[in-house]
Amino acid sequence: MRFAICNEMFEGWAWERVCEYARGLGYEGLEVAPFTLADSAGQVSPQRRAELRRAAESRGIQVLGLHWLLVKPPGLYITHPDVAVRRRAADYFVQLVNLCADLGGKVMVIGSPKQRSLLPGVTRDAALGYALEVFRPSLDPAARRGVTLAFEPLAPAETDFVNRVADAIELVKRVDHPAFRINIDVKAMSSEPDPIPDVIRSAKGYVAHVQVNDPNLLGPGMGGVKYEPIIAALRGIGYDGWLSVEAFDFKPGAERIARESVEYLKQVTR
Repeated sequence: MRFAICNEMFEGWAWERVCEYARGLGYEGLEVAPFTLADSAGQVSPQRRAELRRAAESRGIQVLGLHWLLVKPPGLYITHPDVAVRRRAADYFVQLVNLCADLGGKVMVIGSPKQRSLLPGVTRDAALGYALEVFRPSLDPAARRGVTLAFEPLAPAETDFVNRVADAIELVKRVDHPAFRINIDVKAMSSEPDPIPDVIRSAKGYVAHVQVNDPNLLGPGMGGVKYEPIIAALRGIGYDGWLSVEAFDFKPGAERIARESVEYLKQVTR
């Protein structure tokens, strides 16, 4: 497993500085929030995409993919009952696929809780159907460009649509496309009734990406979650991809979170 970190934590840092700092700590990947690049994927020119990729790779960093996909532009929604809103979201996912691939990325994490929660009058089954409408137009383009869409189950405190890993697997089965899998996040799995290692084992064959953190909103090893059983479970299902640090509380500072997280990951993956 390789270590990566999400870039939005480094607010105000130049792209080159983020890459250099992360690589110096031992990270090899960068998970990018598109809103840190521009207000819309289409605003990132082909030239700028090439520059960002070249700057990262020349510093030993791979842009592994994207997350926080729908923060900007406004008005995007995955489970909206208005077909025009869903079409805009579907079109935007195709744009994101191309941005991801142009940067060298292979995975798009679909979290965006505020753009997927059930609106008044929308049932769970209807929302699943709406979500399928949004995702399907981007799946063949994603497969052609080597990108996987990874849906992320999130805790009930964040959204009421797809809370458990089992729910996400159900969605994957309904989508039924090789470019659609799941992302698992330690903070989110902490809200499930079963132990995290059991949840991981239940997801064998469906996991495209793993985000690591703690329910206290900091990085791995900075809270109460012990990672040795988690790493063992990931190895048990044959996962050998990225462990991507995603913190939400930036008060300790990006440098401390990045440093302590990767030091801990190195210890528990020996």
